[in-house]
Amino acid sequence: MTILSAHDLVLPAASLGEENPLAPLRSHQELHEVQNLDNLPAELRKNIRYGRLHSTLPCLNQDGYDRELVDTAFASLVLENDHLRATVLPTLGGRLYSLVHKASGQELLYRNPVFQPANLALRNAWWAGGVEWNVGSTGHWTGTCSPMHAARVDGPDGTPVLRLWELERTRNLITQLDFWLPTDSEFLYVGIRLHNASDTEVPAYWWSNIAVEQSPGTRVLVPADQAWRFGYGKRLDLIDVPLYEDTDLWLSPGLQGHGYAEIQAGLARTQMGHLKLPAATDWHWLEAYGRMTMDPATAHSEDWQRVRTSGTEVLRPLLDELPDRERSWLAVADAAPLERLVVGSGWGALELARTGWTVSAGTPFDEDTMTARERAWLPLLQGRLPAEDVVPDGTLVGWRDLLEKAEDNWLVWYHRGVARYYDGDRDGAIGAWRQAGDNPWALRNLAFVTGELEYYERAVEVLPDLVELQVEAITAALDVDVDRTRRMLDRVSSDDPRIRLLRIRHALRIGDPETARDLLADGMQLPTVREGDNPLADLWRETEEALGTNRPVPPPYQFGMGGN
Repeated sequence: MTILSAHDLVLPAASLGEENPLAPLRSHQELHEVQNLDNLPAELRKNIRYGRLHSTLPCLNQDGYDRELVDTAFASLVLENDHLRATVLPTLGGRLYSLVHKASGQELLYRNPVFQPANLALRNAWWAGGVEWNVGSTGHWTGTCSPMHAARVDGPDGTPVLRLWELERTRNLITQLDFWLPTDSEFLYVGIRLHNASDTEVPAYWWSNIAVEQSPGTRVLVPADQAWRFGYGKRLDLIDVPLYEDTDLWLSPGLQGHGYAEIQAGLARTQMGHLKLPAATDWHWLEAYGRMTMDPATAHSEDWQRVRTSGTEVLRPLLDELPDRERSWLAVADAAPLERLVVGSGWGALELARTGWTVSAGTPFDEDTMTARERAWLPLLQGRLPAEDVVPDGTLVGWRDLLEKAEDNWLVWYHRGVARYYDGDRDGAIGAWRQAGDNPWALRNLAFVTGELEYYERAVEVLPDLVELQVEAITAALDVDVDRTRRMLDRVSSDDPRIRLLRIRHALRIGDPETARDLLADGMQLPTVREGDNPLADLWRETEEALGTNRPVPPPYQFGMGGN
């Protein structure tokens, strides 16, 4: 018998905080730029150059999280039979958080004991563990820390299927996940479908990232002799599979010195590439998760061909049955949900109001899922967008034609500018923002695009309490005008660690390492440090060098990634 049930999962958790209201005019994908493209095979090179996402719009960044852990209840949905217990977190991107083999009591995944976001995703906030479903573009997807719709559907064998779905907003792809655990099955099946309901081709991307505990005795087996490796050197290199190791330590609390590995599988040959999903088309496939048994001596043999052959033999029964399982799942893939379990966003319903797309009955975007945030855009369908005293939301860049035709006001001019800039019309964007008048949001965008610091100063004067704006403005000034930087820092009262970091950098820039030392000595944490960066350690060493001392970097200031 298979049971689907809802529970609260209580974890020590940092607050995710509010979204950053500043328009993300550029992407966080710089870590994934491949610098040896010209040396790669033609197909690989073509897919990497195709479909790169230069902004996460209409999504805003999620960088308001902290590092204070407080017991927090997360909605969890559990599928369970006599063999497996699967726990899914619908409000955190549908993460398959846990998969327990009941007979042995073994957790098959790395189950993170805390929720602590870190700056690794396309929108910044990301956390480690479980199986993450990455759709849209290279990187951890825009929905990884956001809710999805969830409902119960009857499976092909009468058992409950847990369905999750949502609109991936950067590509307007309808993403469907069906978790199916047949009564006697020792495998959890996950049916995945990407639907392009539009009348244009869309760049498509999918990678399932499976986190498992890694110790000195762990070995990951794959049906390949070579693999493409990408690291902080920003190169793709073809390597022998048995030589590749990748361990993440600082993102995996509770592993007592061990790390976790990510077993990754996707549609393209590497995570850098995108494929072309034609108009009015869907792609679907079935994944299986469970426990397999293999002779340890064979699994760890130095004879890789022996390992590959034995691994295929172990998998053969599963591989033989997968086509039938997929056909069975597809028979219910369009079945309408029977019971709503979690409500995701209203963006899908809003997009249907604009496009009139025909979508599957299995993934409905009902009008009642729209909140005030989504409904605020409905007047634009009638040619107007009320310009109340509001904080502009992430611009619906796909609605540019409606924005260009709408009645003029500062908010419309602001959004026109963002949509134009997104489409590569820099001059048109600047013109629109200038038409928007003396408001901090347009002024900030002008500063960001033109590099003219006067716009930043005025924006901060009008909006003095927005830390994200202060940080961006002072960072821009620090590299070109230390006097202006000092004036801006003098106006800021916040002790946000990002501001303190800028005070340290400014002190070093003006030749005052003593002040930098004192600020560093107070101790600080930077919740939003980007993957691969280590600013506190770098500033500590720079300060020590300026002082002529050589104190070691404190362990809390050592923040970096292990492996590649």
